[in-house]
Amino acid sequence: MQSVKSYVTQANIRKKNRTDAIFRNIFRIASLLSASFVIIVIIVISVKGITPFIKSYEGYNNITGDILLSPVNPFKFLVKSQWLEGAVGASSDYGVGFSIINTIIAVFLSLILTVPVAVLTALLIAKVAPKRIAAFLSTVVELLASIPSIIYGVIGLGVITNMVSWIGEVFNYQTAGGLSLLSTVIVLFMMTLPTITAVAETSIRAVKNDIIEGSLALSATPMQTYFKVVLTSAKSGIFAGIILGVGRALGEATAVSMVSGNSFSGVTVNLLATTSTLTSRMLLGIKETSGIDYDIRFSVGLVLMVVILVTNIGLKAIMKKVGRLDEN
Repeated sequence: MQSVKSYVTQANIRKKNRTDAIFRNIFRIASLLSASFVIIVIIVISVKGITPFIKSYEGYNNITGDILLSPVNPFKFLVKSQWLEGAVGASSDYGVGFSIINTIIAVFLSLILTVPVAVLTALLIAKVAPKRIAAFLSTVVELLASIPSIIYGVIGLGVITNMVSWIGEVFNYQTAGGLSLLSTVIVLFMMTLPTITAVAETSIRAVKNDIIEGSLALSATPMQTYFKVVLTSAKSGIFAGIILGVGRALGEATAVSMVSGNSFSGVTVNLLATTSTLTSRMLLGIKETSGIDYDIRFSVGLVLMVVILVTNIGLKAIMKKVGRLDEN
C-alpha cells in the first residue's frame, strides 16, 4: 500500500512538472513571437524597399513631361549622382553609394575614439578602481546607455556644434554652424561608449582570479597583468561589445541627422565639412507616407540592413581569425 509520504512526493513532482511545462511553453511562445516580429519587419522592409525598382509612380518628370515616373534604376540608385532623373525633389540627388561611404567613415572614426576609452574605462571599473568608485562609474555607464538618442542630438546641436564651429574659426575654416562630420563622430562616440564599456566590463569581470594571481606570482606588474593577461583573456567579450557598438552607430538616425548637416555633396572626408549618412538620408525631408519619396526610404533602409549584416559578419570573421592566431 502506497504511503501518504510517497503519494505527497509524487503529487509535488507532478505539480512541479506541470509548472515547468507551462513556463517552458510560455518561453517558446515568447521566442516565436519575437522571431516572427523580426521576420515580419525584414519582409516589410524588403518588399517596400524593392518596390521602387519595379513600379512606376505618379509624378511629374520635368525632362520628358510624363506624368509617370519610371522605376528606379538600381545602378543609378547606388552609384550615380541622381537616382531618378527628372524627378522633382532633393531626395533624388545623389545615390546612396555616397551615404554608404560616409556612414562607414563616420562609424570608423568614432570607433577609433570609443574603443580605447571604453576598454580602459571597463578595466578601471572591473579591476582597478575601489569598490565604491567602481560602483559609481558603473551606474554612470548604465545611465548613459539609457539616455534617449534625441537627448544626445540636442547636446550635439547645442554644445558640440559650437565647439566645432570654434575649431573651424581657429583653423580659418567656415563651417555650417558646426554641423559637420566631426560633430557626427563625437555624437556617435558618446552614444556607443556606454554600450561597449558595459559589455567589456562584464567580460573583464569574468576573467578568473587564478589567472591574475598566476601572472602576479610570475613577477608581472599589475599593469602588465591587466593589459597583457586580463585584456587578452577578455578579448572575445570586448569584440562582442565592439560589434554591438558598431550596430548602434550604424543604426542611429535622430542624433546624427541633427548634427551631420545632411550634405548632398558626395563623399566627405573633411572633418569640418557637412556629411550625410544612410540614416540621416532616411529622415531628411520625409513628408507623406505614400509615393516614391516614401518607398525609396525603405530602399535605403534595406541597404542599411545589408551594410550592418556585412559589417557584423566581417567583424565576427576577424574575431575568429584573431582567436585562432592566439591559439597557435
